Parts: sequence; C-alpha cells; structure tokens
Amino acid sequence: MSNASLTRTNAACPLWLYRLLPFLKWWPMVDRGALRDDAMAGLTGAIIVLPQGVAFAVIAGLPPEYGLYAAMVPAVIAALFGSSWHLVSGPTTAISIVVFSALSPLAEPGTGQYVQYALTLAFLTGAFQLVMGLARMGTLVNFISHSVVIGFTAGAAVLIAASQIKNFFGLAIPRGAHFHEIIRHAVLHVGDVNPYITAVGLFTLASGILTRKFLPRFPYMIAAMVAGSLLAVVLNGMYGEAVTGITSVGALPAQLPPLSMPDLSGESLGKLAPSALAITMLALTEAVSISRAIAIKSGQRIDGNQEFVGQGLSNLIGSFFASYPSSGSFNRSGLNYAAGARTPLASVFAAVALVLILLLVAPLAAYLPIAAMAGILFLVAWGLIDFHHIREILHTSRAESAVLLTTLLATLFVELEFAIYLGVILSLMLYLNRTSRPEMEAVVPDPTADRRKPVAARHQMPECPQLKLITVHGSIFFGAVNHVQGVLYDVDEQEPRCKHVLLLAAGINFVDMAGAQMLAQEAERRRAMGGGLYLCGVKRQVCEMLGKSGLIEAIGEENIFRSKSVAMRSIVPRLNGDICRDCRARIFLECAGMPGAQTSADDASNSRVTVVPVPSSPSIATSQP
Repeated sequence: MSNASLTRTNAACPLWLYRLLPFLKWWPMVDRGALRDDAMAGLTGAIIVLPQGVAFAVIAGLPPEYGLYAAMVPAVIAALFGSSWHLVSGPTTAISIVVFSALSPLAEPGTGQYVQYALTLAFLTGAFQLVMGLARMGTLVNFISHSVVIGFTAGAAVLIAASQIKNFFGLAIPRGAHFHEIIRHAVLHVGDVNPYITAVGLFTLASGILTRKFLPRFPYMIAAMVAGSLLAVVLNGMYGEAVTGITSVGALPAQLPPLSMPDLSGESLGKLAPSALAITMLALTEAVSISRAIAIKSGQRIDGNQEFVGQGLSNLIGSFFASYPSSGSFNRSGLNYAAGARTPLASVFAAVALVLILLLVAPLAAYLPIAAMAGILFLVAWGLIDFHHIREILHTSRAESAVLLTTLLATLFVELEFAIYLGVILSLMLYLNRTSRPEMEAVVPDPTADRRKPVAARHQMPECPQLKLITVHGSIFFGAVNHVQGVLYDVDEQEPRCKHVLLLAAGINFVDMAGAQMLAQEAERRRAMGGGLYLCGVKRQVCEMLGKSGLIEAIGEENIFRSKSVAMRSIVPRLNGDICRDCRARIFLECAGMPGAQTSADDASNSRVTVVPVPSSPSIATSQP
C-alpha cells in the first residue's frame, strides 16, 4: 500500500486514537506479502542479535542471558508504540557501557543486587522517557549535536576495548579500573600474558575479520564465536583447562524472560536517578537519530514525541521482564530495512524467533570461551568508531572538533554520565553562540553586473561615505542584541560621516521585544546624529512584531521599505548635499540626481553606471541600485 493510500485510509480515524494506539497507522499495510517479508527480516535480525545480545550483556556487567532478554519484550513494545516502521530496539553498546559505569561502583557485576539495580535503571529511564514524550518534548534531542554522539560513541568504543584487555590476554586487572589504569597495568604486566587465552582471542578476532571481508552475507560474529570455541576445545583437550586457563561463559538458561521487580525504594531511586537521566538522553538521541536516518530512505515521517513514548514504554515494561535499559540499534535497524522489512511486525517476529533460537542453542554457550567474547567485543568496538565523520568534522569545523574531542576525552577520563552532560552543554553553547551572532556584512552594488546586485564590500571597493548597506542573516532576539548593536556602533567609529544605515532585512526571520527596542533606540540615535536607520525587505512576521510592540513609530513607517530600489530612491535624496558634491564614489544609480553629478560623469562612465531618471514618487520601484 502506498503512502498516499495509507493516508486516505487513516483519515477516517481520530487523531487521539492514533496517539494512544500508533500501530493502527501502519496496520492497513499488513498483507500476505508484508507478513512474508517481515518474517524473513525478523529471522535475520534474531540471528544477528544472538551474539550481540550476549556481548552487550557482558559489557554491562550482567549475566549473558540478560542481553537477550533486553531484545525480546522491549523490542516488541517499542515496535508497537513507536512511530518508525524499521527501528529495532534492544541492548546497545553505548548504553551497556554507561550501565556498567553507573552500577559497578554500587554493586559487584553479575550479582543479584547488581541485576536489580540494572532493572531499576531501566524502570527510571523508561519513566523519564515516557514523561518527556507525553509532555511533547521530542524536539529536545535536536539540540544534541552529531559531534557529541560521535565523540561519545568513539570514547565508549575505546573503553569497551580497554575493559576486555584482561579477558583477551588473561591478565589480572582490578575490577573497575579507569582507562589509564588499565593501560598502565597492561604495559607493566605484559610478561604475564597467557599465550593460550591470547591465541583464542586472536583466532576469534581474525575469524571475524576474514568472515566479514570474504563472506559478507554470513553473520561474522557467529562465525567468530564458533571458531574461537573450537580452538578452545582443542587447546583444553591437548593441555587441560588447568594449564591453559581458558574458561567459558557458561550455559544460558533455556527459558522465556522471567518476571522481575525493580527496586523502587527511595534510596535506590535517588542513587540511580542521575545515571537514568543520562541514559535517557543518550537512548533518545540514538533512537530518534536512527529512525530519522532510515526514514530518509524509506520516505516515512518520524514523530519524535511518539518515539519518546515508545522507548519509554519499552524500558518501563521491560524492567518487569528482566530487561536492562535499551534503545534503538543502528546495526539491527539498518539490517532490518535492508532485509526487506515493511512494517514493525518484523521486530515482533525477531523477538519470537530469538526465543525459539535461545531454547535450542542455550546449552551450547557452555563452550563459548570468555577470550572469544573479548575478541568479538574488539570487533564491536572497532565498528563503533566512525572514522569517516571524525575526519570530516576535524577538517571542516574547529568548534565542532572541540565538542567532539572534549566529549571523547571526557568519556575516557571522566565519568560517562558527565561526558554526556558536558557534550550536551557544549552543543547548546555552540548553538547559542551561533544564534547570538547573526551574520552581518557590509555590501555595495556590484559595478560589473547589469542589475547591480549587492556584493560584499571587498578591499579597495568604493563605498558611499554617508550610507552603509548591511545584510543581516539571523534573528534579532535578546541574545543577539548586543552583537547587532556592536556592529552598528562600529560603523560610527570606522566611518564618522556615515550616519545613515540601511539594513537589508530579508534574512531576519524573527525579532523579539528586546530586538525591537534595540532597533527603535538605534533609529532615534541616528536621527539625533542627523542620519537614520532604514530596513528593507522585511518579512511579514517581523513587521507584525514591530507593529504589536508599538515601536514601529519610533523606527518610522516611512523608513521601512518593501525593496532595496524603493529604499534607495527615498534615502539618497536625504544625504548631505555638500558631501555628495565632493564625492567621487557615486556607487548608486540614484547618485545621478545629487549635487556634483555632472562633474563625476567620467567616473560614472568608467564604472559603467547607466543614468536613469529618478521618479518623483519614492513608492514606485522601477530602477535598481
């Protein structure tokens, strides 16, 4: 069914019903063909999430099966109550490492207390997300810049790799050691590397790389797991586990996600609320950005607020089904779209298929060595670093580069929650700095163009000594008032005779009360100097604001023009005739009617200015400056 047909089908249902039950929007798309495509895409997704879920749970410090639980119930709820047709929710790398960072100081990873804290974290995260969605705060994620996400993800990738050094090389590194402490310990104890464990890790890593390169359609993580497990079985059989030191993950429980209960005591909620807020921001950024990226390809419109609600319900309900915080997964969502999924039912089929696969392969996890998991996580970490966009940002923007590097370094050397907050604050500061400094540029008529359109006043280009033309691109609001006023005052300091200023205001989208007051004050100041402040090309909403503020009289309705040509015919005759008599610039066509025009005829000819008679009425726009 096409988008147009779907829109017509949905038009009959009330809007409130779609907000309450959003899956009704896409349900008319479900037919036999869609079910077939969604089932195949779901099966593919289940095969992919099996090794990923185990790996992510290890990163989060949880028993391996909890990574699979997080890919079951939360994925179904997010699919039914979100707005994206292709977003697949579940455990993710970045959130897993934030969970470990937040909970490892509070409890021993893998213990019952640690698991209950993780469930409570999911409950709080879901509550925050749901409240934000119901409050229609979906646009907040737009203020988290792409550089923050890339920097944080790269830093998290390095931390993932660092956390697995002890499992990859068989080193006894203290639990909870910081990044620099892990590196220092590894360097100082390089002689203690276990060759058998390292061999399994390297073989797993090499198998994954080769499979991804030469068999791109085959799940490389599964291939790497099988290869590492086989080598571990061979080494333990030849030398014995006591000699090799190779240990396994252990058998997974072949069961459905058990019912669970988060710790809702005031003490636990108070401890975990700051971390839950950080995970909320990160999870929503991941989910909405992934949804929008895929929607560009699928032609779907994403509702950010509905995504907030869907993610919130998935974490809230998931916390009662043994799930730790989850979000949208870029890898699985992209694969879901590429595999031909047509509706969110693909995520439902993936969850069901994952349950069936878990019941069949759970006992085989007893043969999966921890060193092989470390090798797989090295692959995951490498894939998280977006080298292309990092290079692009470093080469194009110093400000964005600073945000990226600051977030990355904070992720490595400070708490992860603080790194997220810092990145968001830097993004907001960067945004506010840009909006508070609207682009203002002095321009002059181009003497080489027939229509003499305004161009930037370059060095040695003649300018009118009395009238300054300035283009403005941006809004004039309370945060930008000081900058705009500073530019206008600079005109006085640099050119004392230039008492008239014309603002080419077509690029001004918004003016608030503070901006209107500043323009009125500047107009009065320039009139007192014997000049004036003029605006042309003003947009309707800006004119309405000036009118409602009651300050349009201070600026003067006669000083606001619909076009530049009308403005020039009105302003030029107001200039000081004595200065015009000695002026040789003559950059405006209207200068032909000013004193001294005959004496500068040669100059006008050399500049290729065509003298056009100036109409007596300034309201008729027939000539161009």
